[in-house]
This record gives sequence, C-alpha cells and structure tokens, in this order.
Amino acid sequence: MKTVRNIGLFALAGACLFASRFLALSGAPPPRPNVLVILTDDQRWDAMSCAGHPLLKTPNMDRLAAEGARFANMFVTTSLCSPSRASMLSGLYAHRHGVLNNFTEYPDSLPSYPKRLREAGYETAYFGKWHMGETNGMPRTGFDFWMSHRGQGNYFGNEWNINGQTQFMKGYYTTVVTEHALEWLQRKHEKPFLLIVGQKAPHGGPIQPEPKYEHAFDSASIGKPANYDAWKDGKPAWLAESFPTWHGAGGPLYNYRDYDKFVRAYLGTLPSVDDSVGQFYEALKQTGQLDRTLIIFTSDNGFVLGEHGRVDKRTMYDESLRVPLLVRYPPLVPRPEVIREMVLSIDLAPSILDICGAKPLKGIDGQSWKPLLEGKAGGWRDSFLYFYNYEKEFPYTPNVRGVRTADWKYIYYPHGDGSPDRYTAELYHLAADPLELHNLIADPAAAGKLAELKKEHARLMRRHQAVPDHMPVDGGIINVLPKF
Repeated sequence: MKTVRNIGLFALAGACLFASRFLALSGAPPPRPNVLVILTDDQRWDAMSCAGHPLLKTPNMDRLAAEGARFANMFVTTSLCSPSRASMLSGLYAHRHGVLNNFTEYPDSLPSYPKRLREAGYETAYFGKWHMGETNGMPRTGFDFWMSHRGQGNYFGNEWNINGQTQFMKGYYTTVVTEHALEWLQRKHEKPFLLIVGQKAPHGGPIQPEPKYEHAFDSASIGKPANYDAWKDGKPAWLAESFPTWHGAGGPLYNYRDYDKFVRAYLGTLPSVDDSVGQFYEALKQTGQLDRTLIIFTSDNGFVLGEHGRVDKRTMYDESLRVPLLVRYPPLVPRPEVIREMVLSIDLAPSILDICGAKPLKGIDGQSWKPLLEGKAGGWRDSFLYFYNYEKEFPYTPNVRGVRTADWKYIYYPHGDGSPDRYTAELYHLAADPLELHNLIADPAAAGKLAELKKEHARLMRRHQAVPDHMPVDGGIINVLPKF
C-alpha cells in the first residue's frame, strides 16, 4: 500500500512539474488556487494517527499528511479560542489585534486574509464556529456566504444564522456543518473560492461524541499521562490550587468525573471530524478541484488532558499551545514532507495570501511558511512569544507570559490576581525534558540560559510592540496589554 501511494505521489509530482513548465513557456500565469481551511477547536497536535497517537485512527487526516506536508511544530501564540482565531485571521499577536478574551468581536476595520482574498476576486464563505463576539451570530465582513451561530454552539441542535436569517437545526454539529458546507462547495463557482469550516469538536462544555462513535474507545486502555503529577515539586503554587477546580485534573472533568471517560469522550469526537475531512476530499475530487485547492487543516488551541494536573488550555505547556497543521497542495508540495521548523498561528494569514498571490497584510507579526514548503528554511524564526491574559471567570489561572525556542522554554506569571508571591517562574530544557517535568528556574547551572532567554524575551517584546508587564492592578484584575 505504501509503495502504491508513493508511486502515485511521484506521478502526480511529474504531472505538476510538467504543468508548471508548460505555463512558464506559454507565458500564462498559474491559476490561483481555491482555499479550504478546516479549523477544529482544542485539538492538540498529537490527536491524529499520523502524529503517532496510539489509539486514535484518522485515515483522512493521515491522507492529507501523506499527500502534502505535516508541520510537526505548529504553535498558537495565545491558547484561548477568540484571541487565537483572531491571530489566525490577522497575522497579529493578541495585544495588537485587540481580541484579548472570549467575549470580544474581531474588529470590523481590521484587515484579514478572507477580506484580502475577497478584494482579490475570491468568493468567500464561512461555515461553523466563529466564536468572536459571544452574543452575536450575524454575518461578519469579508464573507459572501455565512452560516454560524452565537458563542460556543451545542453538539446537538443549534440556532444558525444563515446570511442574516436564523434557523434552528437538529442534528450533530459536525454533520450539520459538513453537509451545508459541502452543498456550497459543490455549486458552480465562477471565481476561485475560500471556504472556511469551523468545527466545534473536540471542544468541551460538555464534550459529546456523535452517537455512532460514543463507545468507540470503551475498550481502550487510557491511563494517566507521565506528567499527570507534574504540578507538585518546583511548580507554581497556582497549579496545586487549581487541581480540584473546573480546569484541574482533580475537578469535575467537564462533568464526566472520571478521567478515563473524559479522555474517551474527547477522542470520540474526532472520528466524526475525520469523516468530514474525507467528505471534503471526495467532493473536491468529484468536482475536479482537488489538486487546484490549497487544503489546510489546523486547530485554534491545544488541549491539556491531565498533564501538569490540568485540563482545558490557557497554559504555556506544549499540550496547550501545540496544534496540528496539515497542508495539501500538489503544485507546491508534490511529495510528502514533515516540516520541523516552528510555525505559529500568526503565520496562517500571510502564508495563504502568499500562496494565492494576493496582496499581503502590512505590518503584521507572522510570516509566510511557503518558503519552508519549497525547502528554503534559511532565516526562519528560532523563538516566539506567548501571552495569556487573566480572566476573572477563571481566577485560578494567572497572566502567563514567556518565550519558547526549539530547545528551551521560559515562563513567568506577572501580577495574576495582584498577589505576585503566589507565583513563580519556570524554565525547561525541552530537548532533554519534553514533558516539562523539571523546573530549572532555581538551578545555578541553568542561570546563563535563563539570562539569555530573558534577553530574548525582551527583544521579542520590543519587536512586536508589546509593553512591559508592570501595569497597575485594577480591582484585583490586571489591566491587559493595550492594542497598538
């Protein structure tokens, strides 16, 4: 099977090379690709069989990886839904686009890659979870077709807003979104199109698999992760304090109240997403658009499944900020690739616009990963910033700031709820300690590396127009970073 697949890939590569040479000789510009972006919610990077998950089977996600590129080190810069989604649209860090929590609208005047593609002549559509502006389901600017809802949405039964008109629909979320997006996709399109599909899965509140997959993992041996207890020695006090709360591994576990059932539910939502990926693949194939479509599969956040005594996200541990990124587009990726460089949520917008030949967004923080797909890794980033801003609704998680490199991570917690003595900083040598078990912040042998990372953090703060974290506390809640 592997041999047949490789033969097919090499044949496809030859066809793409011939086509590109023909276009170059004829003087005709290459056609602009269609774009399909599939965005899941809270899917961690290893929740795919192509990324090595021991239980989860995702053949359709795996096919994208086998026929394109899998980015092994894709990170979000704020592991919280709305800020992360805004960063993906704009190419900006949260402190610059201004969506700092889950209740803020994406600024109508702020450029985005859908707006830019629409200006460039693309037909644009959005289906599914938007989640910027908790009480507003109305159409947003930049889209010719809109089907979404207010807030988080439900796994079963939702009131949808379709181009300004509300309609209640029964059915499982993944299925409903997929069916309607496929109907739009299979229409005749006179222009190249951008289709964004925002799935709810595997987000909690509660987590509910589709009935046919409800018992898919009942016989699976789950077991707690190796760093489940990594919230004790040498860790910040707030981790211990949060352990029995809603976002702690000793809490209600999204009302499952049993760790194994909780993990099984999370995993159980993803086969439906994988089925959906396969349906989009087949629809593009049947309409003759498959190899003319840039397919991107990614997620807005990771998800902590008990690691460090936590569930949910909001932390700077890799389980929280590392997400999948699969890219299929044969003219650019004629054979399977695994990209190891660190790419970020803020890179999505510039990458799509670059590949589509559209006008770039000015003054953004992200950069296009198109050169990485072309084998040009020179000058790529070797560090990035992370931000999470304190929410009064979740008082057990403080402000989180830090810098990550390929081999090291420095985390600190400015102010939190106004009691800085309750918090401490963290330093991890990821190359030797990928599970982030051993906090080296007080290790004299690591003092030189700590100073180096603090210096790098300060440099990145200046580069990305972020202010130092010494603002006054207002009513127990620290003022968040201002918008630039």
